[in-house]
Amino acid sequence: MTPHSFAALAALLRAGSGLVIGPDKEYLLETRLAAILKQHGLRDLDALAERLRATLPGRAALEFQVIEAMTTNESFFFRDDKPFAHFRAHALPALHAARPPGARLRVWSAAASSGQEAYSLAMILAECRALLGSRTVEILGTDISREQLARAQEALYTQFEVQRGLPMQYLVKYFRKEGANWRVAEAIRALAGFREWNLLADPRPLGQFDVVFCRNVLIYFDQPTKARVLEAISRQLAPDGVLYLGGAETVLGITDRFAPVAGERGVYERSRAGAAVLAGTG
Repeated sequence: MTPHSFAALAALLRAGSGLVIGPDKEYLLETRLAAILKQHGLRDLDALAERLRATLPGRAALEFQVIEAMTTNESFFFRDDKPFAHFRAHALPALHAARPPGARLRVWSAAASSGQEAYSLAMILAECRALLGSRTVEILGTDISREQLARAQEALYTQFEVQRGLPMQYLVKYFRKEGANWRVAEAIRALAGFREWNLLADPRPLGQFDVVFCRNVLIYFDQPTKARVLEAISRQLAPDGVLYLGGAETVLGITDRFAPVAGERGVYERSRAGAAVLAGTG
């Protein structure tokens, strides 16, 4: 692939999804875009780049295919566990106590992939029903990948997928066997909704949230894009809301809108400085 073609594909991925890919990752383009080349009868990545530069019918759809193919969709139930333990033991009780009766709590699972994170949260809500009483808690899972969102909505997982992080008692309690696979029970599925959404888009149409899980996503962005996404999230997060990032991700040196929660890794709250900035823009 020529440097010009690589630059064109890298620019498309960065503009369309925030994904930053360097020349050392050319092999990823070759591997993940091979099926698209075959589907469209293109000889190589240079031909793909040329097709994307041309103003032809179907160009937007092809761009979306490329972005979707390059998006990492690694996900499993209760991934890393600690954020879910904090959500159950600390965030959920505190937010429930702080809200008036009847007020709805909203949780955003950003970059939800095939839905395991959103359904993990839904299972926690089911386990905490005695605490929550009649309070409604809405979980919204969003992702850029239509294929992954379709999987999330189908809620059907392989034996391998349910063995990755899912406690056995939850498998028995909240899943139903279907052939060789397992489907999430209807009561749990009813707690989570899914919607196509690009994290680079303005999230205001999604509304305000009390909790945001945006884990293992920022590592694929450059610093300006990380700052842009974090600041957008801060505008949609309640003043006493909680943000969960991946264990290898941080807000330090990127934005002052959030501050780490003492003693916790990957858990953040709105900072006073960030709250002051947002109040000034309201």
